[in-house]
Amino acid sequence: MEVAPLIAEILLRNQVKVTFFAANERTKVGDGSLGNHWSAWWKARAAEGHEFASHTYDHAVWRGDLPGVQPRFRMKPTAGALEGREFTWDAAKYCSQISYAAERLKDFTGKAPLPLFRAPGGKTSPRLLEVARGCGYAHVGWSAAGFLGDELSSEKFSNAALLQKALRDVRQGDILMAHLGIWSRKDPWAPAVLEPLIVGLKAKGFCFDTLRNHPAYTDWIASHPG
Repeated sequence: MEVAPLIAEILLRNQVKVTFFAANERTKVGDGSLGNHWSAWWKARAAEGHEFASHTYDHAVWRGDLPGVQPRFRMKPTAGALEGREFTWDAAKYCSQISYAAERLKDFTGKAPLPLFRAPGGKTSPRLLEVARGCGYAHVGWSAAGFLGDELSSEKFSNAALLQKALRDVRQGDILMAHLGIWSRKDPWAPAVLEPLIVGLKAKGFCFDTLRNHPAYTDWIASHPG
């Protein structure tokens, strides 16, 4: 969340609305990205018209399916008190992780999050996605060109190169994905690349919208109002 206030300023200045996916990850200031310290930040984003969705509360990464009639998964939380340990979760436990992040967002924003989630690291299985859909959440990935590279090594992938690639490759309908901050990247992607990217894509005739209006998800959202 270190650069989150700067990102919010850029989005507001350029009148761009986005969909924020949230987990309760560690922060340099405060008690986690879904902790009370950041509640006012989330509330302000809701007032600006942004949308919200879940990322699993403890940013739990899917490690594999386990055999059996009932779905069970090997999961590794990368945040929270059990960070770094591997567990076996059933369908109810996985659904509760998605739902709890959504509940925290609703508490902070006063706005119901979209019935969508993004699995940490983009790691899923057909069975995991089936479980999530069964408890009301469709998974959101990203387009090939929409992986903006902000978590890559800055020594190997400079900000200038990532900006040039995105401006060259992004196409209509693409879902773009970036983070509010990446601890490991020495030359931070945001906010340095974000505003030139927005300005450059607008100059090419593109506009921006939230996932509420993306054609891949409008029917799902309409049929899962809460």
